[in-house]
Amino acid sequence: MIRIDHTLTPRRLLPKLERFWRLSGEKILRIAAEYDPAAGAPVFTRQGRYTSRGWTEWTQGFCFGSALLQFDATGEECFLDYGRENTRRYMAPHVSHTGVHDHGFNNLSTYGNLLRLMGEGRISHDAAERDFYELAVRISGSVQASRWTRTREGGFIYSFNGPHSLFVDTIRSCRVLMAAHLLGHRLYAENDCCISLLGRALEHLETTARYSVYYGEGRDGYDISGRTAHAAIFIINDGMSLINISEPTRLVMISYAVFCL
Repeated sequence: MIRIDHTLTPRRLLPKLERFWRLSGEKILRIAAEYDPAAGAPVFTRQGRYTSRGWTEWTQGFCFGSALLQFDATGEECFLDYGRENTRRYMAPHVSHTGVHDHGFNNLSTYGNLLRLMGEGRISHDAAERDFYELAVRISGSVQASRWTRTREGGFIYSFNGPHSLFVDTIRSCRVLMAAHLLGHRLYAENDCCISLLGRALEHLETTARYSVYYGEGRDGYDISGRTAHAAIFIINDGMSLINISEPTRLVMISYAVFCL
């Protein structure tokens, strides 16, 4: 049970936040000095050091995006230079990556933060540079939105596991669709079909709420209000059966719910 301390104020947190940003800066600089970005995204550690895991490149934007946030919090220009230069050097493949559902993680952390900092006047305005960041966000939102599986009620952005797979955490990456929509972008498909990025994001949110969230309604043995299924698995070529498979862990409930379309 979370007990909220209503006496806390931002000023009381200041000493801890100062320590947080000091440690954060040290870690960012250490990763920059010791890790080769050409090796791929640093996904997990081995013997205390980051290494890559090539089955999904979903964390590289955090390296450079963390530096941009560090600059935003502290004003230290070295972090801006590091984040901006490495976004330009390494992040372009992530913008057009058709094999992952993690575009918001990678591209809003980098191009999106740079666009925000420029819009807020935190960094100098350059029209061509701003257009570059905007275009990256627009394309990223469209590429993620194109990973689409239709259900009876709507649809969802499918995970890197394939068109049958809805990950609950994809909901955090849907913000790139929202950002691209706010920039006036649309997704065009076959026959010049115009697809609303906002519409796709909202449909994904509704599908996630319908299939991935438990409400204590007795759907299966793990249906306790507030729990979520990590992945909903849809039978995309068979409308005959409905199966629920759940798998508990020590700390969180990870369940796999199987549905037919």
